[in-house]
Amino acid sequence: MDIKGDMLRKLKGRRDGYSLDRAFYIDPDYYGQDLESIWYKDWLFIGHDCEIPRAGNYFTVQVGDYPVVIVRDRQGTIRALHNSCRHRGSRVCSQHKGASAKLVCPYHQWTYELDGTLLFARQMGEDFDKAAHSLKPIHCETVGGYIFINLSEKPMDFGPFRDMVAPYLAPHRLGETKVAFESTIIEKGNWKLVWENNRECYHCAANHPELCRTYPEAPSATGVQGAKDDPVIAAHWAKCEATGLPSEFRMSESGQFRSARMPLIDDAESYTMSGARAVRRQLSADVSQKHIGTLLLFHYPSTWNHVLADHAITFRVLPLGPELTQVTTKWLVNKDAVEGVDYDLEELTHVWTETNDQDRQIVEENAFGIRSPAYQPGPYSPDHEGGVMQFVEWYCNFMEQRLQGDAMPLFRVA
Repeated sequence: MDIKGDMLRKLKGRRDGYSLDRAFYIDPDYYGQDLESIWYKDWLFIGHDCEIPRAGNYFTVQVGDYPVVIVRDRQGTIRALHNSCRHRGSRVCSQHKGASAKLVCPYHQWTYELDGTLLFARQMGEDFDKAAHSLKPIHCETVGGYIFINLSEKPMDFGPFRDMVAPYLAPHRLGETKVAFESTIIEKGNWKLVWENNRECYHCAANHPELCRTYPEAPSATGVQGAKDDPVIAAHWAKCEATGLPSEFRMSESGQFRSARMPLIDDAESYTMSGARAVRRQLSADVSQKHIGTLLLFHYPSTWNHVLADHAITFRVLPLGPELTQVTTKWLVNKDAVEGVDYDLEELTHVWTETNDQDRQIVEENAFGIRSPAYQPGPYSPDHEGGVMQFVEWYCNFMEQRLQGDAMPLFRVA
C-alpha cells in the first residue's frame, strides 16, 4: 500500500474545521510517517540547562527509534549525541541521568570524551582510525534555559524561534533554576490527541476542578484568536509591558510556535488551590511585579509551558507508538529555594498532577472511541476550539508539504 499517497489523499480531502480521519490516530504506518516527517525533522524540546549544571552531567531520552544523550562538556557547552556506541551499537549511557568524567560503553569499554570524541578502544589493530569513530553528534540549541535538539542532517533555522521567545523568557532566568519535581505519565493515545486536548478548555469545567480555580476557561486565553479584543487580557498585557515584561501574543508565520502572557483568575498568583504563590522565593530577582499571570509558550510537536512569578511548569511530549504518548512534566523553582522552607512539594505540584491525570483519562477515552469503525471526523466548536483547529491546520500543512517534498508552508491567523 502507498502510505504516503493514502495520507496525502486524506489530507487533501479533509473537511476544514473537522477532526482527522481515524487512520491518523491509530494506524502504525501513519505513525511511522509522523516520525519521519515531523519528529525526525523538527526542533524538539528535550530538557533544561539546569538539569546538567556541571561538566559530565548528562541525561538520556528516547525519540522514536533514536536513543539520545544530552551532556555538558568540559568547556561548558551542552551537546546532544546519538547514544549508540560506534563499535557494535550498544547504548553508552543506560541511566536516565548521571555524572561521569568520560562516556564509557559498558559492553567493551570504548571510552569517549564528553564531546563525543573517541579516546580509547582496546586492541583494534594498527590501522584503526579513532577519529572516524566518535559518537555521532545531534544538532543542539539552547534558549532561555531550554534545550532543543534536531535529528535531521539539515535542520530548520532555529533563529526565528530564538528571536521570538528569548525576550519573553529572559526575565525569568530559567537557566538559574532547579527541578523541584519531575513526573512522567504514559497516555494510551496518539500524540496528536494529547495536543488536541491541550489546545482547548472546552472540557475544563467538567474535568479540571483544581485548574479552574486559577486558570481562565476563556477561548481568548487558550486559543489563537480574540485575545487582543478581550479587555481583561489587553489590560494585562499593557500592565506587564509597561514594567518591561514582554507579554503580547506572538505566533510564528508557520503556526509552529507562539508565546503570550495571560492573566490568571481574580489576580491569582500561582497554580495552587488558594491561588497564592506556591514558592516564597521569587523564580527570578528580575521579576518583582505582582499578578503577572502565566507566560504560555508552545512549540509543536514537543512542548507547552507555563512560567509564573514563583515557578515554572514545563511539559515535554514524546511519541512512544501509534497509540502511546509520554508526557513529562517538570516544576522549576529558584535554585536557592529550599523544600519545606520556601515551598511545600504537595502544594507546588497538586494542581498539575491532578490535571495531568485527568487529561490522561480524557485522552484515553477519546482514543478508545476513535478505535471504533463507526468513528468519523466530527466538527470542532468555532467558539471554543480555535486552538485545536490551529494545531490540526499546522499538522496537515506540514505533513502535506513534507510528503510532497515541497518547501514549508506559512500559516497565518485570519
